[in-house]
Amino acid sequence: MADDWNTRTKLVHGGIRRSQYGEVSEAIFLTQGFVYDSAQAAADRFENLGEDEFIYARYGNPTVRMFEDRLASVEGTEDCFATASGMAAVNAALMAVLTAGDHVVSSRALFGSCLYILEEILPRFGVEVSFVDGTDLEQWRAAIRPDTRAVFMETVSNPTLEVIDLRAVAALAHDAGALVIVDNVFVTPVYSRAAALGADVVVYSTTKHIDGQGRALGGAVCGTRAFVRKVLEPFLKHTGGAMSPFTAWIMLKGMETLDLRVRAQSASAQTLAEALRGHARLAHVAYPGLPRHPQHAIARAQMTGFGTVLALDLKGGREAAFRFLDALRIVTISNNLGDAKSIVTHPATTTHQRLSEETRAALGIGPGLVRLSVGLEDTDDLLRDLRQALDHA
Repeated sequence: MADDWNTRTKLVHGGIRRSQYGEVSEAIFLTQGFVYDSAQAAADRFENLGEDEFIYARYGNPTVRMFEDRLASVEGTEDCFATASGMAAVNAALMAVLTAGDHVVSSRALFGSCLYILEEILPRFGVEVSFVDGTDLEQWRAAIRPDTRAVFMETVSNPTLEVIDLRAVAALAHDAGALVIVDNVFVTPVYSRAAALGADVVVYSTTKHIDGQGRALGGAVCGTRAFVRKVLEPFLKHTGGAMSPFTAWIMLKGMETLDLRVRAQSASAQTLAEALRGHARLAHVAYPGLPRHPQHAIARAQMTGFGTVLALDLKGGREAAFRFLDALRIVTISNNLGDAKSIVTHPATTTHQRLSEETRAALGIGPGLVRLSVGLEDTDDLLRDLRQALDHA
C-alpha cells in the first residue's frame, strides 16, 4: 500500500491480501485453524510467528488481518487488533494495561457500558478510578497523579456530544507517564486526528459507522505495534475476544463506502441541527458543528468534520420525548448509531437507564433528551419527518 494514498483510497485498497486466485473482492478465510507441512514447520511457527503467518483464528486470521491493516492505515496508527464487539475493545484496552493498585482518570460522560467497566469491574480488581468533567482541564490536572496509569475518554461524549480537548488532556497525561485511551466512535475514522493529537490507543465500535448497515457486532483497538502485539494481543488471544473472519469481511466491505457515507450523513446532520435550532418544542439542540456549541472551537481544531449524531432536548420531558419518537415515520427507534438508516434513541430509558436519576442529571441526560443518528435518507424528507413529529410533542 502506498504511503501517500488519501483516506478514500486506503478505505478501498488498504490491507488487501490476494490468494493465488487473484480475486477482486477480499477472500473470506472461514477457518479456525491452519495446517503445516511438517511437525517441524508447526514447531517453528509457534516459536517464531512470521509477519503473514497464522496459527489459530483466535490469534489472527488473513481476513481479519486485512481489516486490521486497513483500519490502522486510515487511523494513522502502526497496528490494530479487531475484536468481537466495541465493548470487547474498550474492556481489552483497559484490562490489558491495568493491574491492582493502578489509578485511572476518566471523563464522567460516557456510554453506559463504558461506565459499568470503570465504575463496577475495574474497582473489583483493585484499580482506583477518578471521574472528572471531561471539558474541564483543571479537573483533569487535579485528578492526574504520578501513579496514574491511564486516562480514558470519549472524544465526543455519548449522548450529550461534549467535545474533550484531546491535545491538552494528552499532554497532561503524558507528563505523568499515563497512557491515553480514547473511544473515538462519534468522530469516526473519517474525521479522526486522535493519534496525531496525542492518543496512544484509539478504540472503535465497528458496529457503528464502519459496518454502517446494522449487520454485525465488531470492535477494534488501534495503537503502536508494540502495544497491539506485545500488550493487547496476549490478553485478547487468551481471553477470546477476537473478531470472526466473516465479520471482518463485512467490515472490509463497509469501509469501502465509509468516507462517502459519513460525509453525506454529517452534511445532513449539520443541516438538520441548523434547521431545528430554536424550534419552539426544543429546549436545546446539541451538535458540535453549531457555532453556539460550547466546544465548537475545539471540535473545529481536532476534527475534520462534526459527525453524524445530534441531540435534541424536548420541552415537556419524557412524555414529550415519547410522543415525538412515536410520531416519527422515517426515523427508526433503536439504540444503535452510525447506520445508513436514521435512528433515534431515548438514552434515559435505554442506553443510560441503569444510572441513577441524579447521575443522569449531572451528565445532562434529562428525560426530554433524544439522540438522533442521521442516516442516508434525503435530508428534506428527514427534516419534514422531524418537524411533524415535533408537532406531536
